[in-house]
Amino acid sequence: FVCVAEVGSNNSEASTASPIVMVAISLPTASVQGCVSRGHATRTRQTSSIARLVPGSVNVRAGSVKIESLKTGRKIRSSVRKAVTRCETPLSSDEEDGVMSAPDDESLWLDGFEKSNVKPPTPLLDTVNFPIHMKNFNLTQLDQLAKELRADVIYNVCNTGGHLGSSLGVIELTVALHKVFNLPEDKIIWDVGHQAYPHKILTGRRQQMKTLRQTNGLTPFTKRAESEYDPFGAGHSSTSISAGLGMAVGRDLKGKKNNVIAVIGDGAITGGMAYEAMNHAGFMDSNMIVILNDNQQVSLPTQYNMLNQDPVGGLSSTLARLQSNRPLRELRETAKAITKQLPEPIQEVTSKVDEYARGMISGSGSTLFEELGLYYIGTVDGHNLDDLCSILEEVKNTDSVGPVLIHVVTEKGKGYFPAETAQDKYHGVNKFDVASGLQVKPKAKVPTYTQFFADALLAEARVDDRVYAVHAAMGGGTGLNHFEKYFPERCFDVGIAEQHAVTFAAGLACEGLNPFCTIYSTFLQRGYDQVVHDVALQNLPVRFMMDRAGLVGADGPTHAGSYDTTYMAALPNMVVMAPSDEAELIHMVATANAIDWCPSSVRYPRGNGQGVSLEEAGIMADLKGTPLEIGKGRVLRQGKDIALLGFGTGSQYCSLAADILAEHSISATVADARFCKPLDTDLVRRLVKEHGALIIVEEGSIGGFGSHVLQYLATNGHLDGSLKVRAMCLPDKNIDHGDHAWQLQEAGISPRDIAANAVTLLGKKLNVATLA
Repeated sequence: FVCVAEVGSNNSEASTASPIVMVAISLPTASVQGCVSRGHATRTRQTSSIARLVPGSVNVRAGSVKIESLKTGRKIRSSVRKAVTRCETPLSSDEEDGVMSAPDDESLWLDGFEKSNVKPPTPLLDTVNFPIHMKNFNLTQLDQLAKELRADVIYNVCNTGGHLGSSLGVIELTVALHKVFNLPEDKIIWDVGHQAYPHKILTGRRQQMKTLRQTNGLTPFTKRAESEYDPFGAGHSSTSISAGLGMAVGRDLKGKKNNVIAVIGDGAITGGMAYEAMNHAGFMDSNMIVILNDNQQVSLPTQYNMLNQDPVGGLSSTLARLQSNRPLRELRETAKAITKQLPEPIQEVTSKVDEYARGMISGSGSTLFEELGLYYIGTVDGHNLDDLCSILEEVKNTDSVGPVLIHVVTEKGKGYFPAETAQDKYHGVNKFDVASGLQVKPKAKVPTYTQFFADALLAEARVDDRVYAVHAAMGGGTGLNHFEKYFPERCFDVGIAEQHAVTFAAGLACEGLNPFCTIYSTFLQRGYDQVVHDVALQNLPVRFMMDRAGLVGADGPTHAGSYDTTYMAALPNMVVMAPSDEAELIHMVATANAIDWCPSSVRYPRGNGQGVSLEEAGIMADLKGTPLEIGKGRVLRQGKDIALLGFGTGSQYCSLAADILAEHSISATVADARFCKPLDTDLVRRLVKEHGALIIVEEGSIGGFGSHVLQYLATNGHLDGSLKVRAMCLPDKNIDHGDHAWQLQEAGISPRDIAANAVTLLGKKLNVATLA
């Protein structure tokens, strides 16, 4: 490898001259011949495309690529790389037209295994309970292990549901990591953790996979309490590099020598926290490995969105091996140490030559990571176990200082044809039939709250051109993909960047627009400073639509929307609403759109609506809601013995509890607060005046709606007499994943718990255990 640069001085004549760079790259003959031979009839086209794309003299032959040009830059390097790596196995005519047809060979459907929901034969995997059991496997055995592991993941998820596509995409990477590194002494941190199913199977949890996402079963993500092989819990994205760096620095401070590996996807790496961590990692210079799992499913519409991603061919594989070579890296470390002794201008020149040389080898992506202080290696075929094991082994054994980033390209859903060809790559699935790929989705009589929200927002947008939608890489989960079909120019996906989403929406509000910042309750926690500083302090009318509020069943505490009422209602000027059914949600979307003098928020749950009559609620076929009177609740049911005051889903549970109490001759008034802030103090005052006992119910944490009601009652002297009050909310502990009804019981806020509390509060002589 030769690189010669002529750099001008500061005089005007020299500064206008283009730098001269001559680069010659010699490659092993076999690797290039293999690449060209796999191109078949495309060989001549690929050679000519290189000559066409690169200005200057180009000579391509088996064994070497030589480029001579008077100009340098990313465009030339990128063009060469794209042209050369394009000599991959040619597409079929259908694929070239963008149509994916079913494979003629049925073995391609499931990588050689039978298309069936029957447990596949896995003789080699059956011998592996922990990573130590695969240490002596040769490459052939590792390939077979990967096939069996992939089949086992599909078998388990077809029976439980869960995150399939992401797990299938990292099968070979998982096998390679567990082969090369010594877990649990070495630490692997899986970002988000939804791709860790193969990791769970290889680390002693295979027999429990049938309990995945079920009550008292395996968690859907990584969890420290579940296994010593999970060094860091996950669920939210972009945290792995920060956690890994902390572990690496802690290791160094304690004088230990173990490896730390963070595996992060191309979607998660769009999160700003990942870049903050990489910037710090480059500064700290602690040894750690970052693996960028690029599965072409990044949330933003960039080159990784199945549009312009370069294929991984034999050439890039060879270059990745070259860059991971230990002597080369150690030589580079030595060279860096020597150049530090040279005059500063020469240091700058050598640094730039090194950067451009590595850019020619690695592609345009390397420069960014190098600038952040990470040694970049890539791209690497994430489904080639030989390459993965060789590169990981070299990186592990290299005696150098500082973080390394290995750019691995994988295919989400790899090895299962329906997943490979689905638009979402079967990211998250229900139980499904392996033979057909069809998911078992119980036909709901009522659409989900998410669907009602999306339709209600569409109704607002059709009559108000100021309505805009913002989400953070959750177009499907929030329903905004549906909105985008009709208003593509009025819907913004900002990537996994909740902080940016909030402040971006604040900027839209500054321009007189009506932004609906639609983020799961659990994910809005990540943008709370922006909610406070950029929205509430400036009293900007941003509308926060907080989906998945409350307990969320199988996804567990990492995704539960427990805290939003508490953290939103604490802010001055913020209007905080929660619907008790789908009709109320539709009206609250209209209410939020009408509020143009302050910020507002609406929390609504996961799952299907209650099946109420929309027509009776004044909602016609267009699903356009009517703005509610701000700060006014409603009475759902009039009684005389006790008052039950609910907020959001709490109102549903109060109504069911009233039914239970009625069976025991206890008459309960049920009120739906609608608003936590401003609180309907007239309604609260009426309830405590007409009843001697009050129970307040919400599906949120301590400090939320109940606290606001109690604050009002205490401040106004309503607690000075004989009034009995109980506030029921989520307890001060995390509720594990499981069935939603079980979670409500575990939290102590189920309808039966409310009824039992009412019986006790009223001093009735009833056996609480007998309540339905």
